[in-house]
Amino acid sequence: MQRKLMGIFLALMVLLFPLAIVYFNGTEQLEAQQSLCPFKMLTGFPCPGCGITKSMISFYKGDLIASFQYHIFGPFVIIFCIVLIFLIIIETITKKNNWIHFFYNKKIAVILGITLTVYHSIRLIYFVTHHNVDAILKESIWK
Repeated sequence: MQRKLMGIFLALMVLLFPLAIVYFNGTEQLEAQQSLCPFKMLTGFPCPGCGITKSMISFYKGDLIASFQYHIFGPFVIIFCIVLIFLIIIETITKKNNWIHFFYNKKIAVILGITLTVYHSIRLIYFVTHHNVDAILKESIWK
């Protein structure tokens, strides 16, 4: 039961963090703001997860095109978290574990890992071809 409550709590935090950014900070300067990603701050290069929060913010604002441009998996993270919360609640109420085993499937994890690797490789190639050394350094803390 404690694991299920922790799962719901963490999924809610993933869903609510971008909403808190919108509420407290607004989105007028979303593109211009420094990334909070430690990898990007140190290297200037995006990590595989860079852009997911901005993608989720754009999704919440209803701008699906911008959401997919920031990170293709942003909308899927939202859908995943909502489905996960729903399934955990259903399984807690019915006391049956009918669906949760899909979240522990190694084949799905490998497919998602390969997909993310290919997507990130394409993003890195695009990033390097569209940024010079000065622009990459500007993305880091070493400006």
